[in-house]
Amino acid sequence: MEKENATLLTELILTGLTHEPQWKISLFLMFLVIYLLTIVGNLGLITLIWNDPQLHIPMYLFLGSLAFVDAWLSSTVTPKMLVSFFAKSKTISLSECMIQFFSFAISVTTECFLLATMAYDRYVAICKPLTYPVIMSNILCIRLILLSFLGGLLHAIIHSSFLFRLTFCNSIIVHHFYCDVIPLFKISCTDPSINYLMVFIFSGSIQVFTILTVLVSYTLVLFTILRKKSLQGIKKAFSTCGAHLFSVSLYYGPLLFMYVRPRSAQADDQDMMDSLFYTVIIPVLNPMIYSLRNKKVIDSMRKMLKRHA
Repeated sequence: MEKENATLLTELILTGLTHEPQWKISLFLMFLVIYLLTIVGNLGLITLIWNDPQLHIPMYLFLGSLAFVDAWLSSTVTPKMLVSFFAKSKTISLSECMIQFFSFAISVTTECFLLATMAYDRYVAICKPLTYPVIMSNILCIRLILLSFLGGLLHAIIHSSFLFRLTFCNSIIVHHFYCDVIPLFKISCTDPSINYLMVFIFSGSIQVFTILTVLVSYTLVLFTILRKKSLQGIKKAFSTCGAHLFSVSLYYGPLLFMYVRPRSAQADDQDMMDSLFYTVIIPVLNPMIYSLRNKKVIDSMRKMLKRHA
């Protein structure tokens, strides 16, 4: 009987970020501005790289791919969140929920792999400058980008497949602003232990592997720079690597707390705050962190503005 009732459920309710009416307009306007800045910043960066042949090298191809993924990730989550602030009905069909999670899982996992490949690219460029053009060719760069997207796709397929074994009968209220696996596990009337295990194994492995790649790459970069004893080189490298590590820390910190921690009774509000960092905040910060401190990108932007002036 329980299973029959569960199969009848075709809709879920996303509670959104707040129930307080006095905050809705302020939050809506704030996140609308953030979303518009995210789209303009990331698509503008892609356009800049596409139109400038001098930027058709691995470093900027990775950066353009990251900008695409950030725009994709933000567009998967933010529009639905904005609508929910004023929508009378906060329902979402089960199929729409699954599609949203699938899109989210691809983009968030792909970003993990891209951050690792970007760190490896900087390691080769700084630690092996003479052989950099040979090692990091455009062909290898494109292969790494494709592998990053393939990894994201496979990871999303694994978790989406295991989601289909769950049934929802105890509650249809999802305490979140988008469809994610952890909030769905909490309302499942099917034991989600296997799903939790899959998240811990696969998400944990991907995050540990990519974080180690980033840390090892930048550690080797740091040692290489310090050996050169060039004050200008040290300042430039610390400026670049420091900005990259800041972005990576903001991205991976909440991800680790969300998906790799042991099963716990962490508050739903805390889960939502963690999620905001990697779905909304990081996509708007990345174009500024990776581009505004980059001389070639700034020069290319000035040239483009002069041409259209």
